[in-house]
Amino acid sequence: MDFFPIKRDIPFMRYALVWNVISIITFLLAVFFLATRGLHLSIEFTGGTVMEVSYKNEAPIESIRQSLEEMGYPDAQVQNFGTSHDAMIRLPLREGTTSDAISEEVKAKLLAADETMQVTRVEFVGPQVGEELATDGAMAVLFVVIGIMIYLAMRFEWKFAVSAVVANTHDVVIILGFFAFFQWEFSLAVLAAILAVAGYSVNEAVVVFDRIRENFRKMRKASTVEVINNAITRTMSRTIITHGSTQMMVLSMLFFGGPTLHYFAIALTIGILFGIYSSIFVGSAIAMWLGLKREDMVRSVKKDDGQPELP
Repeated sequence: MDFFPIKRDIPFMRYALVWNVISIITFLLAVFFLATRGLHLSIEFTGGTVMEVSYKNEAPIESIRQSLEEMGYPDAQVQNFGTSHDAMIRLPLREGTTSDAISEEVKAKLLAADETMQVTRVEFVGPQVGEELATDGAMAVLFVVIGIMIYLAMRFEWKFAVSAVVANTHDVVIILGFFAFFQWEFSLAVLAAILAVAGYSVNEAVVVFDRIRENFRKMRKASTVEVINNAITRTMSRTIITHGSTQMMVLSMLFFGGPTLHYFAIALTIGILFGIYSSIFVGSAIAMWLGLKREDMVRSVKKDDGQPELP
């Protein structure tokens, strides 16, 4: 059922060149910020001190964050762990200070605010472990891209595979560019969001590509541009409903999820918005520039005289 019926095809591909130029500029800016400013990595990647504390009553998460900011740890991560009485604190490395000294300093500060506080665990995460996580995360993204390309090449055609990989790479780099420009903290949760966006984006591309393949069979006299415009227009209702409902859920995490889910939700928000854009003006447009035609989508069959004929 189409809740947002569109009777006339929207000429998306008429503006494909303009939007592709904008995409290239945005992509290059993202690469520039990544190269010059880099990512503000969390302690999962850089190393630091992990503390688990327990309270007799509910753990005062906001009060703990405020105390850590007063101590000079504005980037410290504080979240509930296990029950509402327990909290996990992640503190970044500080030059000239050992992990034991940091934990004792934090313990004294929190005990001064609440005498019922008890430290249940203190652990040091070394930079080597963080480097392994960064390497594993990069490999995870690479394998996702390779898997998407193989899947689309098997299901559709290599031009669609290349288009989808370029569109996914575009979305991932744009997200990283935002995090580099604003120096938002890049954590494992953000990495998980990027992997989710990669899968989410390719799902949108598959829907559009599948409709394009169907249109090549139905719209025999139409040009490639007309086929693509019709495919995108006919999937707009589904796109609005799917992405709209997903974005409402993500926005609820962004506004009500607290600091723990803040950057995770931001990454998803950017990814969803650019995922819609890339599936239309990047993925479909690149397939068009690569010379997509009806013969790529429809297999030929032989007539009685042995000559091939397209159905």
